[in-house]
Amino acid sequence: MIDAGDGNDAGDGNDAGDGNDAGDGNDAGDGNDAGGRNDGSVDDAPESHPPAEEGWERKEVAYRGISRRLAAHYLVNLGGELVGTADPAEATRVDGEGWRAVLSAETVKAAGTISLTEVTASFAGEPEALAELLPKYRQKAMRAGG
Repeated sequence: MIDAGDGNDAGDGNDAGDGNDAGDGNDAGDGNDAGGRNDGSVDDAPESHPPAEEGWERKEVAYRGISRRLAAHYLVNLGGELVGTADPAEATRVDGEGWRAVLSAETVKAAGTISLTEVTASFAGEPEALAELLPKYRQKAMRAGG
């Protein structure tokens, strides 16, 4: 796994640069409200974060070298359902039992003229559900060179 946005590709175990993926229950969100969104959740998360219910926590992980379509496919294989589309290539949200994920992708510079796709998955969910889901998602999403 890489540290999103810093260009390091050393597999140092960091993700998304926020340090909140160690199971500490810290909210990886920025506290900004999207305003006007109401899909049954107890918060109005920014569009880049899935809505959360009371007691849910947030986690964010980013990987380079996979597509948003593939990330959505992995989450569906882990029990999620695509929201708003049936096509994984178009999916930006996947909901599962006790969790939700918002997917985004951007092109980032890896080194020099080399560009890669970086997919960020922002999760909100019950602590137990995320503790079960995230290791499985990481295992599927991690790519090793060779």
